[in-house]
Amino acid sequence: MKETKSLKKIAASVYLCQLLTFILAGFPLLIGVALNFYNKDEAVGTWIESHFDWQIKTALIALTGFAVGGILFEMNFFLSVATLISTVVLMIYRIVIGWSALNSDKPVDNRN
Repeated sequence: MKETKSLKKIAASVYLCQLLTFILAGFPLLIGVALNFYNKDEAVGTWIESHFDWQIKTALIALTGFAVGGILFEMNFFLSVATLISTVVLMIYRIVIGWSALNSDKPVDNRN
């Protein structure tokens, strides 16, 4: 079983991957979610488990939002752009909230 300090570093790395998604076209998002799933069992029962759940949900929201925005692109350009912008804003919000809680050694409130 990994210690909390190690799990916290993994969670911080995943937040960084999520942030790098904006620069490197989504690939880091997939690396981050893979890290989450690979280490999720180690985090069960710790306060960091909430971060792993939060990060996985963030990745799923992002992938869904980008896919829907891409599909809508040919049908309705403005709706597509609105969907993509909303997805980016939601991702930034979730990264900031999660990383702030992680730096404060607190779990993420998963009601959001």
